[in-house]
Amino acid sequence: MNNAESSTDALGLAWFKSSYSGTEGGQCVEVAAGTAVVHIRDSKATTGPRLTVSRKTWAGFVGLASGTSYEQP
Repeated sequence: MNNAESSTDALGLAWFKSSYSGTEGGQCVEVAAGTAVVHIRDSKATTGPRLTVSRKTWAGFVGLASGTSYEQP
């Protein structure tokens, strides 16, 4: 992910949106990595619901999405 834009919320999470998202708004997600989990939210509804997954789950998702496999012991 090419991190072009970032913001920080009230909880101190640093949210990142890929530069591949463009500037038109579109359908984008933002992610914030915590120490044990990764938070995911809709960039158009930053105060709305968030999806929270383990770092291992996020790495597996990114690996599948990019066409590379990821396995953590």
